[in-house]
Amino acid sequence: MDFTLFDYFTDPVLRAPTIGSMLMGLAAGLIGVVVYLRKESLLGETLSHAAFPGAIAGIFVASFLGFTEDITTLFMLLGAGITAFASIYLVNWLQVKVRVPSDAALCFVLAATFGVGITAASQMQFTHAAEYRRMLSLLYGQTATMTDFHIALYGILATSIIVILALLHKEVKIVAFDRNYAFSLGIPVKAIESIFFFLVVLAVIIGIRTVGVVLMSAMLIAPAVSARQFTNRLSTVFLLAGLFGICAGFIGNYLSLTLTHSFSSATTRVSIPTGPTIVLTAATLCLFALICAPERGLASRAWRIMLFRYRCLCENILKCIWRLSPEDGTLTQELVKYFNTSPSLVRLALHSLKRQGWIQNISHQVWRLTPDGKIKAEKIVRLHRLWEVYLADYLGVGAEKVHRNAEEMEHIITPELEEALTKLLKDPKTDPHHQPIPSKNPVL
Repeated sequence: MDFTLFDYFTDPVLRAPTIGSMLMGLAAGLIGVVVYLRKESLLGETLSHAAFPGAIAGIFVASFLGFTEDITTLFMLLGAGITAFASIYLVNWLQVKVRVPSDAALCFVLAATFGVGITAASQMQFTHAAEYRRMLSLLYGQTATMTDFHIALYGILATSIIVILALLHKEVKIVAFDRNYAFSLGIPVKAIESIFFFLVVLAVIIGIRTVGVVLMSAMLIAPAVSARQFTNRLSTVFLLAGLFGICAGFIGNYLSLTLTHSFSSATTRVSIPTGPTIVLTAATLCLFALICAPERGLASRAWRIMLFRYRCLCENILKCIWRLSPEDGTLTQELVKYFNTSPSLVRLALHSLKRQGWIQNISHQVWRLTPDGKIKAEKIVRLHRLWEVYLADYLGVGAEKVHRNAEEMEHIITPELEEALTKLLKDPKTDPHHQPIPSKNPVL
């Protein structure tokens, strides 16, 4: 069966899971930014597991009273919220009164509350089979059975998170980055943190039905980490995190349905669960951001490192030719042997230097500095020896230890730093090894 993009928002069966998952992704992405900035990633994991016994109690009470499915959902969310809030106070009590470290307290509450939930669910599998099946759906989510009621409910909860974050944006930002500074400004830090915990609980109980208690913490962290790779502005991080969460919710639903139909046949029924697919989608988007983000991505960083190392090789070649034989030229093989690197890389660097007008080929394998190349090489040597003088005379480092550090620093010293070093060292003429330091403005 083929569905159009429009069907996912209009079809009576597809509409609720798709929109509900997108609302969950939006809520989790937004509040996940604060969790990520506060370095409390384990908090989401703890609250999602702590919500499990409360959700079980809510389902059991609603079923015992004979309420409808929609009212049962409300009881489930209410119970989940109560135990999640109780776990926050338990963690705080362990930290303040018993002086248990934060991570230990979170892990203890996580394991204890989840153990209580699993034990309660196991005891009910024979006495209350229908309720037990509902409880199992909370572990990994059951998106496919969501209805329009869930859209309305999750829309209200997600809107509440957006409104509160918008109204308290400045306060949340200051408390998240510097709690002590927030105290000094007179910001009610404890009240802001209580609101923050309330928002985290809202995000968790929204996600329980969609991705389950086991996987919910991933939806709090993955969109925030993805967004952080693309910007340094907090407002943009919030915007991108919400967008990543929405995309994960929609794409997860789309892939779950598409893959289920693709792998199923007349004799074999394959079911790709929606909740785990949403989490895998969020994780894939996060991995993509970590690798491909323009500034912070691993690929772009690797590319910049490679270009920097190549530039260092080119500058070192100029310096080597200047030192070995600036007038008669230097053989390619001498340079390859000197740098102990790939001959093809050295040849590539030589041709690059030639295109820039810094060296010239006076015979087949012999290279000589041009006038501009000589100036460039002397500039590099000057920075190298200036830094050696700084280390030896100003910092008291032994002359035999300064060369290696200067080899690294000569490539990154800026004109401003060169000027400052020249003034600080009173324009020295020789380095610690009694070699002359080239003039700042050489005369050809």
